[in-house]
Amino acid sequence: MGQTITEKIFSEHVGKKVYAGEIIKCKIDMVIGNDITTPISIHAFEESGATKLANPDGFCIVLDHFIPAKDIASANQARISRDFAAKHNMKNFFDEKDMGIEHALLPEKGLVIPGDVIIGADSHTCTHGALGAFSTGMGSTDLAFAMVTGTNWFKVPESIKVVFKGKPNKFVTGKDLILEIIRMIGVDGALYKTLEFTGDTISYLTMDDRFALCNMAIEAGAKSGIVAYDSITEEFLKDKNLRDTPKIHYSDEDAVYCQVLEIDVASLEPVVAYPFLPENGHSISQAVSDHIKVDQVFIGSCTNGRLSDLQVAAQILEGKKVAPHVRMIVTPGTQKILREATKLGYIDTLVDAGAVISNPTCGACLGGYMGILGDNEVCISTTNRNFVGRMGSRSSKVYLSNSAVAAASAISGYITNPADIG
Repeated sequence: MGQTITEKIFSEHVGKKVYAGEIIKCKIDMVIGNDITTPISIHAFEESGATKLANPDGFCIVLDHFIPAKDIASANQARISRDFAAKHNMKNFFDEKDMGIEHALLPEKGLVIPGDVIIGADSHTCTHGALGAFSTGMGSTDLAFAMVTGTNWFKVPESIKVVFKGKPNKFVTGKDLILEIIRMIGVDGALYKTLEFTGDTISYLTMDDRFALCNMAIEAGAKSGIVAYDSITEEFLKDKNLRDTPKIHYSDEDAVYCQVLEIDVASLEPVVAYPFLPENGHSISQAVSDHIKVDQVFIGSCTNGRLSDLQVAAQILEGKKVAPHVRMIVTPGTQKILREATKLGYIDTLVDAGAVISNPTCGACLGGYMGILGDNEVCISTTNRNFVGRMGSRSSKVYLSNSAVAAASAISGYITNPADIG
C-alpha cells in the first residue's frame, strides 16, 4: 500500500513502514521553545532529574513574544530561559542580539530542513511543513519529554489532500488559499490530520506563500500542514548553512487519503476572515461592499511578516499616506528581514506613508504589546487568529487578510481591494 509524505517521514524515523492511525515513538530532529512556553518545560526537565539535553543541537529557544521585555514579569520569564541556555551552553539560543519570530527565524538559520520531525510548544510550529517536514505544536511538558529523551510519542495522522488548480490572480497569496480552505471545512475540519498541499498552483507559490499556507493549518484543527520539496524549496535552502542533510520524501500515487479537496485558485479573490473565527471568510468584494472602517492596520507575525509582505505593502503605499484616523504597525519577522527591507527602501517608504516599524515580536498578534486594541476598535491584520479579545479588548474586532489588502486598507481607512488602489 502506498504512503503519504507524512507516513514516509515517520517511517524513515522509526526504521519501518508505518501508516495513519499507528502509535509510534519517534526521534525528534528539532525541538523549539519560546519565552512563554519554555520556562514550564525547563521546570519539568529539572524536576525529572535530568542533567543534560538528549540532543543539544536539536533544541532551540527563541525569545520572541515579549522581547525586549514589556514588564517585570516578562523580564523574569525570559531570565529563566537565558539562565538555562547559559548553563547548558546552548548553541541555538536567540535573544535580542539575533532576534526574530521563531517560525521566521529558524528557516532563515537553516535549523529546520526537509524530512525533519519538528515539535514546538507553539501551535504555529506547523509553519515548517512548508519545507517538506513534519512539524507540529505540542505542550510544554511534551517538550520537556523530548528534551530529556530526544523522542516523543505520536499517532500517525491521516492526511487530507488539498489540490490547488490554476494560477493565482494578482494579490492572491498563500494566506488567501489557507483562509479559503478554513472557510470551506471550518476550524475543526481537519482535526488531528495533515493538510497536504498539492496541485499545479504550488509551482506559483513562493516560500513566503508556503510558510503562510502551512502556518494556518492549525486554524483548521490540523496536526500539520506540508508541501513537498521542489525547485522553489531547493532555491530557498541553497544559501543556508543547513543543520543536516535534507531527507526528501514524496507521496506515492496510490497513497491513501481520508479526504480530497479541490480548489480553483484561478477564480479566487483575496479572502478576508471576519470576527471572530478564521473560518468566517468572505471575498474582498464582499468586504468592500460592507464598508468596514478600521482603526488599526497590522502587518507582521509568523504568518505574514516576511520580506515579500513588506515589499507589497511598500509598493502599494509608495507616494501615499495612511488615513488620518488609522494607526499602521509593521513588524518584520526577523532582524535580517528588517535589514533587507531597509536596504531595498521598503522601510523608508512605509515610514514616509505613516507606518511605525517595531522590532520582531509576537506581541501584537497575541494582544501582549506593540499594538493592543482598545474598546470597540477594529483592526485588519495579517496575523492568524481573530478570536474574541485576541489583540486586546474583548469588544475589539480583528479581520484577517493578506498584506496587500492590509496596506490598501491603511490608505482608505476601510477594508479595501488592493486592485482598486491607483
